[in-house]
Order: sequence, then structure tokens, then C-alpha cells
Amino acid sequence: MTIVDVLKPPRGHRPLTVLTWASVALVLITAVGLFADSRILTGVPIWLKPFKFAVSFVVYSWTLAWLLSVLPKRSRVAEWSATVIVAMLVAEMAVIVTQVIRGTTSHYNETTPLNATLWSIMGASIMVLFLAQLVISIVALIQRIPDRATAYAIRLGLFISLLGMAAAFPMTSRKSLEGTIGAHSVGVSDGGPGLPITGWSTVGGDLRIGHFVGLHALQALPLLAYALNRWAGGRFDAVTRARLVLVAGLGYAVLVPLLTWQALRAQPLLQPDATTLAAFAALAVATLTGIGLVLNRARKPEMVTA
Repeated sequence: MTIVDVLKPPRGHRPLTVLTWASVALVLITAVGLFADSRILTGVPIWLKPFKFAVSFVVYSWTLAWLLSVLPKRSRVAEWSATVIVAMLVAEMAVIVTQVIRGTTSHYNETTPLNATLWSIMGASIMVLFLAQLVISIVALIQRIPDRATAYAIRLGLFISLLGMAAAFPMTSRKSLEGTIGAHSVGVSDGGPGLPITGWSTVGGDLRIGHFVGLHALQALPLLAYALNRWAGGRFDAVTRARLVLVAGLGYAVLVPLLTWQALRAQPLLQPDATTLAAFAALAVATLTGIGLVLNRARKPEMVTA
């Protein structure tokens, strides 16, 4: 079985499927809010945050449902953990939307007892979600997935996305320039000039970058495995394809803390200093070298079966 065979619409986990479609509906609702509500919060349209979170929930819940369908053996532990994740995502989104309706921020907001309580609920839900995905990651690590490229993609994707979640933890504990606890920008105030769509700071460090990149390893690596199996299956044997995914995954895993390190040094993504550039270059050279070594040892499928 290859990833071509298993890349199908998610099924078998109703809570994740319901959440996927509910998030699609929320994307549409918040998109209307972007145009119908002229309020601005932290320098951006007030409905932009729930819109981005809704899009993220669509991608994440669909991917997780697909992943559970790929596991060779049904795991009730993994399925219960996924249900817990659904509950935590619903709680998080409920707080975000509630605060938008109230006209205030959801993250790091402790200006009143109610705001502090809602932020505490979000913080607790994120921690529970992290632990629940860790359980699913362990299940995926234990189970034997027949296609090695798919196996590497799923396992590395899960664990790197956990690394991406961990990259968000410094946001909750660091002190902002205004003296409050909790901020995603480093060296500047939250809500300043940012890149289009993402809003990542263009004048200081932004911890959301490593968080975002890490989370989406859960999609990037399985897509890489799919591409290799779909379009390179005639050129490379299964072992070579698996090694390519492994090398790419290890490089990806290093990229997440590297981006977080850059942000913690108050550097905008597109304005790295010489030290940061050297670190990125070293990672690129190491990854490309690894890919080159794998391709140098590559064997065609007919050579394996001969």
C-alpha cells in the first residue's frame, strides 16, 4: 500500500469530520465579517484572527482524520485522543469568537477577571491538545505503516508539528514592551507593521513564524511522500523515496527552532543578520548534501526486483 492508495477523503472519525465542515462554515462567516465589520483590533480587521484560525482548523482536522484512516490498525486510544483534540479546538475557537464579538483580544488578555478566565481556558485547552496529539504520535510510531515514505512522513510530521506547538509556549510567558505577560512579537509591540495575510512582524521578531511552519509539517511531509510515490516511483525504489522524506523531515525539524531562535533575537523574517544567514546556509547545505548522498545511492525499482 502506498500513499497514493490511502490519500482519500477522511472517514471513520465523525467528530473530526464534523469539525472540518463546521470550520469551513466558519471560514465563510468570518470572511463576511472581514468586509461587513469595520472594526480594527491590534492594527488588523477584527475578524482576521478567527478567519485565519478557522482556515487552520479546516486543514488540521482534515489532515488528522486522514491520518487516522491511514493507520493499519484501528486505535481507540488515538481516536479518543482525536476527540479530545476536537473538544479543545472548539473551546479555543469559542473564546476567540466570543472576544471578537465583545470587541477585545483573546490571546494574553488579562485586563479583567472575565478576560483572564477566557485566556486561561485557551491556555489549558492548548496544553491538553498538545498532550492528546503526543498520544497520537506515539500510536503512529508504534504501528507498522507498510509504505516507508508514508511512515516517515506521518511520524515526522506529527512530531515536528508538536515542535511547532512548543514554539508557541514562549509567547505565553514573555513580557511585552507594555509590561504585560504574553506577546508574539519580540523587540516591538504586537500589532505593528506586518507581512500581508500572515501579519508577521516586518520590524521585529515574530514567534508565530516557527509556530506556523512547525504545525504545517503535518501537511508538507505527507504531500512530499505523495509526490515522490506518485511521480518518482518509476525512478527510485521505495528505500530511496523513504530516505528522501527522512532527510527532508530532519531538515524541516531543524528549521522550526532556527526560525524561533531568529525571532527571539528580534529579527524580522526577511531581515536576518549574518549569523542567522550562516545558520540557514548551514542547514541548506546539510540538507542538500543529504539529498545528494541519497540520490547517489539510489536504485531504480527494476534493479531491486532483478
